[in-house]
Amino acid sequence: MPADAPSLTPAALDQLRKQPQVAPREVAGLLERLAEVPDPRDPRGVRHALAVALALTACAVLAEATSLLAVGEWIADAPTHVLEQLGVRSDPVLPKRKLPSESTVRRLLARIDGDALDRAVGGWLADRRPGPAGPCALAVDGKSLRGAAKAGGRKVHLLAAMEHATGLVLAQLDVGEKTNEVTRFQPLLDAVADLAGVVVTADALHTQREHAAYLLGRQAHYIVIVKGKTKKLRAQLKSLPWKDIPLQGRVAGVGHGRSEIRQIKVASVNNLLFPGAWQAIQIKRRRTDRKTGKTTVKTAHRVAPRPSDG
Repeated sequence: MPADAPSLTPAALDQLRKQPQVAPREVAGLLERLAEVPDPRDPRGVRHALAVALALTACAVLAEATSLLAVGEWIADAPTHVLEQLGVRSDPVLPKRKLPSESTVRRLLARIDGDALDRAVGGWLADRRPGPAGPCALAVDGKSLRGAAKAGGRKVHLLAAMEHATGLVLAQLDVGEKTNEVTRFQPLLDAVADLAGVVVTADALHTQREHAAYLLGRQAHYIVIVKGKTKKLRAQLKSLPWKDIPLQGRVAGVGHGRSEIRQIKVASVNNLLFPGAWQAIQIKRRRTDRKTGKTTVKTAHRVAPRPSDG
C-alpha cells in the first residue's frame, strides 16, 4: 500500500535532500522565503511562527529525515545553535525552548498552501544557486511520486521546472485531480521571476500555441517536440528538403546493450505554422542492438524561435 501523503515529507521540502550543506549565513534567507507562505491559522493562540516551524522541518530534511516522524525526532533533538539561528523562542517559565511537535508539524503541513511552499523553497534554492544570476535553460517535466498518495488513493503528480545545467528545481506545482499538466504550465513558470533569454524545453504534451505565446511574451525561447497532434506543422517539417540541408552535429554513444548515432540538422524557415517558430530541427537516431544486430532508424522534429542576437 502506498503511504499516506501526511506521513511523508512534502515534495517541496523533499528536493532539499540533494542540496549541499547550508551555511549559517543562508538561514536568514531561508526564513525570509518561508515567511512568504500564507499562515492558514487563526492568529489567536499560535505558539509557533509558521516560518520557524517550516524552517525546522526543512533543516530536518536537510539532515536526511525522510518522514514526519523523523522530522519530529530531529526537531526534539535539534542543536541549540540551530535553534538560535532559526529564532526559536525560549519558554518564559521553563528553562527550555518551545519546539513544535511532530503532530503540530503534521497539522501545519496538511493545512498550508502546497504551491506557496513550492514557490518559497524554489525561490530559496534559486537564491543560493552558483554561477550567473539566472538559468540558461529550463526543462518542464511532470512526474508521479512513488510511495505517495492523497486521500482517495490519488497519486501525487508534480510538474516541475528544472535547470538543465545543475538539475536544480526552481519551481514545482502539484497537478491536482481536476487539472492537468497543460493548464499548470503557465502558473508553474510564473513562479520563475525572470525568463528573459531562457530556453524552455518540454515534452510533446506542451507543444501548445498558448504556451509558445506565453514564453515569447516573457522574452523566453523554446524548443518543442513536433508529433501527431500538430499535423500541419509536422507535415510542413517533413516536406522540407532535408537531404539538401547540411549536417550540423553528430553524436555517437554506447550503452544499455546498444550503440546509437544521432545526427542533427537545422534550417531557418520563415513561415513555420507555430507562434514565433523560425528554426526547424531534424534529429535522426540510428540505434543498433549489439546482441541481435537489429538496427532501427527514427526521425524526430522540433521547432524553435529565432535565436537572440546576444
